[in-house]
Amino acid sequence: MTIVTVFRSRLRPDVESEYRPLAADMSFLAHSMPGFIDEQYFTSPDGERVTIVWFADFESHHAWSHHPSHVDAQRRGREEFYSWYDITVAQETYRRSFEIDPI
Repeated sequence: MTIVTVFRSRLRPDVESEYRPLAADMSFLAHSMPGFIDEQYFTSPDGERVTIVWFADFESHHAWSHHPSHVDAQRRGREEFYSWYDITVAQETYRRSFEIDPI
C-alpha cells in the first residue's frame, strides 16, 4: 500500500535563499526514513512548486510527517516561507509504467 504525498506551494517574496537549505535538509531526512521510496520536485514557470513523495506504507509516511525536525520545518513554513500550500495524501491503488530501452 504505497502512500503518495503531493505538496503544492508558493513561497513568499524574497525567502528563497533562507528556504533552500531547510528544503534540502527535509529532503535528506525523507530519504533517510525507513519506507521511503522516491521524491520528485518541480517548479512551474508561474512559481508554483510541487513535491511528490512516495512511502511504502502509512506507518512510514506517518513517521516522516510526525518526525520532530519535519514538524518544526512545517511550522517555519507557515510562519516564514509559504504564501500558500496544499497537501494531498493518498493511497496508491493503481500504477503502470512504460519505458523504451535505449539502444
